[in-house]
Amino acid sequence: MEPAQSVIGPDVEITGNVKCESHIQLNGKLNGDLTCGGLASIGRECAIKGNIQTESIALSGSINGNITARDKIDLKSSARLHGDIRAKRLTVEDGVTFIGKVEVNPAGAAGSKAPEAKPAPEPDIPAKEGSEPKSLFRR
Repeated sequence: MEPAQSVIGPDVEITGNVKCESHIQLNGKLNGDLTCGGLASIGRECAIKGNIQTESIALSGSINGNITARDKIDLKSSARLHGDIRAKRLTVEDGVTFIGKVEVNPAGAAGSKAPEAKPAPEPDIPAKEGSEPKSLFRR
C-alpha cells in the first residue's frame, strides 16, 4: 500500500467537499462529501458527515453517509457507519457498528445495476362492522 499523499490532521475540521486523485488519510472532521481516486484511510478519531466515492476505503472512524467504492471497503473493528455501502469487495472486522444496506458485487462494477423497484403494498382498509371486507382493487 502506498503512503497517503494528503493527510488531514486530527485538529482539522473541513466544511465542504473534498476531491483528490490519489491516496488520502483523514484524521479530523469532514462535513461534506469526499471523492477520492485512490485509497481513503479514515482514522479512528475521524468523523465524516457526507457521502464518499472512492477506489477503496479503510474505515476506523465514523461516517454518517453512503460509501461507494469501485474496489474494496474495509471496516475496521472501531468503525461506526450509518449509511448504505456498495463495493466489489467487503471486509468487516468484529466490533463494527453498521446501520444500513450493503451491495457487494465481485463480478462487476459497484453500483452498475440499479436496485429493483419493489411494488407498493396494497392498502389495508378496515371493514365496517357487519359487512364483508372490500378491496379497492378489482381483479
